[in-house]
Formats: sequence, structure tokens, C-alpha cells
Amino acid sequence: MNPQNYIKITSDPLDLMEINRLVQRDTAGAIVNFIGTTRDSFEGKIVESLEYEAYIPMAEKEILKLCDFARSEWDLQGIAVYHRIDLVPVGEASVIISVSSAHRADALHACANLIDKLKETVPIWKKERYSDGTCSWKQNCPGCT
Repeated sequence: MNPQNYIKITSDPLDLMEINRLVQRDTAGAIVNFIGTTRDSFEGKIVESLEYEAYIPMAEKEILKLCDFARSEWDLQGIAVYHRIDLVPVGEASVIISVSSAHRADALHACANLIDKLKETVPIWKKERYSDGTCSWKQNCPGCT
């Protein structure tokens, strides 16, 4: 079997089912997803949208390194890491990570690691836009729960 990584940085809306189809294998007993969405508030402020910027060539290389690390730690089949850039309205997905493996434990651990390390190392920056017309660039917070 040829393990594959699917990496995409796009301004288009993300489609969970389309991404899951990329990592689905007949030999996979588990597909685990992380979906990061735009919430409507932060620290008492009403959030209207998020805006993402990325240094795309470097971001793609860093994500590939994360996929390679995940494969070295866990027995994985398919990995997909899709991230939006530009404006992402409330309720829409900013990032989807899908991981398939024969058994759930590997996919669960890998998916958690991928989102944590993406936040720590990948050059993608987030700005929150608030209903009062202000905005704020947000610092990544590794391991935020």
C-alpha cells in the first residue's frame, strides 16, 4: 500500500466528506477528524469572521514534515490536512485534518498531534474581526483546549 498525504491551503470552503474520501481505505478501520471552526465570540467580543494569511510554499513544506513525523510514530494510512486562508465566517471550517488507520488509537493520537504541531510550527496567521469594527491578530496557543 502506498501511504498518501493530501495537503491543501485554499480560500475555498472545506468539505469534510470530500476530504474523508481521500483518506478512506478498505483496510482502514478508523477515520479520525479534527475540524476547527470559527466561533462567534472570544473573551466577551462578538466575532464576525476570521481572516487567515499564510506563506503557502513554506506552510505546505511544514505540513509535510508533520505528516512524515506522524507516520514515523503511528501506523497510518491516509492523512489529509486542509486549511483555509482569507475570510472564514462564523460556523465555517478553517482547518480539517483527517487521518485513517487500521485501528482507532493510532488515528486519534496522530490527529491530535497534527493539529497541535500545525498551530506551533506552520506559518499560517489568524486575525479575528469583531462586530465593533476592530480586529486582532491572534497568537497561536499550542495545546489550547
